Amino acid sequence: MSGSNMKAVKEIMGSVVKNNISPDADKWLEDFIQSHDQWVQLGKVFVMLPRKTGKLPVAITEDQQKALDTAGFGYISNWTTDRFSRVWLLSNLNPGDKELLFSNIERLFLSAEVNEAVALYSALPFLAHPEIWVKRCAEGIRSNIGSVLEAIMENNPYAAANLDEAAWNQLVLKAFFTEKNIELIVGLDERANLQLALTLVDYAKERWAAGREVNPQLWRLVTKFINAEIFEDLKTGLQHYDQTEQRAIALAVSGSDYPEAKDFINTFPELKLALADGSLNWNSI
Repeated sequence: MSGSNMKAVKEIMGSVVKNNISPDADKWLEDFIQSHDQWVQLGKVFVMLPRKTGKLPVAITEDQQKALDTAGFGYISNWTTDRFSRVWLLSNLNPGDKELLFSNIERLFLSAEVNEAVALYSALPFLAHPEIWVKRCAEGIRSNIGSVLEAIMENNPYAAANLDEAAWNQLVLKAFFTEKNIELIVGLDERANLQLALTLVDYAKERWAAGREVNPQLWRLVTKFINAEIFEDLKTGLQHYDQTEQRAIALAVSGSDYPEAKDFINTFPELKLALADGSLNWNSI
């Protein structure tokens, strides 16, 4: 996103914050934003903020929602007022000294309780110098706290835009492990890769061996990489497991460039018909 577009998003966020908090809380935040000793006050202000803003779901106008949707940030209207305000506050920190910005926000990460951590990871797309937060994002993926993982994985464009392949693959695999909403991972299809596909197929085989279901969305990430080896595993899924997974595998095969797999799918009349009439897609799955 260009600097001018992000500036517009921050202005909308500022208006939303102002409309959702009291005049006293608004003045308290504005005084902090305008102060010359932000770094001295940051820790105290960040911790105290929910007591000033409250924790109700944020209210947003139709025009604000439309503008945020257009910019790709419509999801933030689902946040609570304290989370929204914390992210807005962090996005307005002075970006001039990169090392100073990093050290102070990193200090917040290291001392954060759960709600604070959620706000910090939610803020990653809005922070200056996106390259300096990559390690922190990758470390966050190791968390065992569900809400923290959701803040990183779901409706957060930072990971897809900045993580290397290994860290990205770890994020996606962890999302399957922890049963997050896979469809809310930004950049899921664009960042599909062979190593991830192979890892996910191995994961599916482990689930099958344990008699467990496999999230059907897994197969959409295998589509572009179906080869002879993967095809043999897909045949197992097609022949022995539930209808939803069969349909997901069929859909993956239909989008692949592997003709043997497509020929095999045609031996299943119901799947062949579903693919032919267009009723099968990843949203319906």
